[in-house]
Amino acid sequence: MVKIIDLQFQQKSGVIAAFLLETDVGPVLIETGPHSTMKTLELGIKLHGYEITDIQHVFVTHIHLDHAGAAWVFADQGAKIYVHPLGLPHLNNPEKLLTSAKRIYEDKMESLWGTLKGITENQLRAVRDNEKIIIGGIGLRARHTPGHAIHHIAWEVKNIAFTGDVAGVKICENGPVMPPCPPPDINIKDWVNSMYYLRSRRYNALYLSHFGPIYEVKKHFIELEGRLLNWANWIKPFWEQSMSIPDVVPMFKDYINKQLQMIGVSNADMERYELANPVEMSVAGLYRYWSKNKQLS
Repeated sequence: MVKIIDLQFQQKSGVIAAFLLETDVGPVLIETGPHSTMKTLELGIKLHGYEITDIQHVFVTHIHLDHAGAAWVFADQGAKIYVHPLGLPHLNNPEKLLTSAKRIYEDKMESLWGTLKGITENQLRAVRDNEKIIIGGIGLRARHTPGHAIHHIAWEVKNIAFTGDVAGVKICENGPVMPPCPPPDINIKDWVNSMYYLRSRRYNALYLSHFGPIYEVKKHFIELEGRLLNWANWIKPFWEQSMSIPDVVPMFKDYINKQLQMIGVSNADMERYELANPVEMSVAGLYRYWSKNKQLS
């Protein structure tokens, strides 16, 4: 049974989740969230009857700070961290990750993400595509799913999948699924291919890090693909005109908010969408995408 821990990111519920799986040798953690929510994560683990030292296996979908920012805490206490081979060097030496994040978030870095420390190589385990890791009778299979990030894994457990960001952001029941598109390596073609692949697996449920379970899997991916292509093509003319990102951000935010308002998403939930998927990050990521790719293929 999957246990969902709401990390209460920036004191808001339903924005970032971590997941516990119980096994014969103790709990497995999928996603850690950012270090800034570590106290909430520890409390959530305790509410399910465990201490953080009981967790010796941590699986992250990718290395972005809202998914793996607290992995080093568990590694320091002896846990093995399972990660994509391309993400492993950045968890071992997070200097580039930190530099990039500080450039984006500046003085908000600490309040948003907390502290980031490197993880020694012997605590890191690179997992190949389709490789299955068995922990206490539970098998977790790595499905490499690039598009949102080149170092992205969806973790498959029987007929469900923990999808990180490849299956998008869906904050509330009546809200749409939206594609998080931060720099540096958004790739539309790879992302669509990853969605098709995950659809072909015919899962009973997806567990989104932002936020929670999805049961209408086919419908979910069809909607996400359509919105991803829509966003990319909406941004393209502004990139072609060399408009600055700060000039485009308010227009794009208005475009998205009107869609949310039309389907009855509350102002509070719109704020949670923004926390999970900042508009500025998607504009920057799609600008970078169009700098590399002149047309959708």
